[in-house]
Amino acid sequence: MADGKTLLFATPEKALLDLLYLYPFYNDASELEQLRLDEDYMQEELNRERLDEYLRRFGSKALGRRATALLKIYDL
Repeated sequence: MADGKTLLFATPEKALLDLLYLYPFYNDASELEQLRLDEDYMQEELNRERLDEYLRRFGSKALGRRATALLKIYDL
């Protein structure tokens, strides 16, 4: 960027976990389905290893439960 400034972009996995962390009302299957995430992306491109690493870094059991529920919806 101009003037030597930089931007940091979140990976899709980090952005997804940030969403679930910041909006804890997405906590059951019906609410998570309302996110209407791209099923093809979730099935083919979501990096589970990266997602799991971010989950470990968050260290939140509640976030882990929401992420597990989301992954179950997409059969991951």
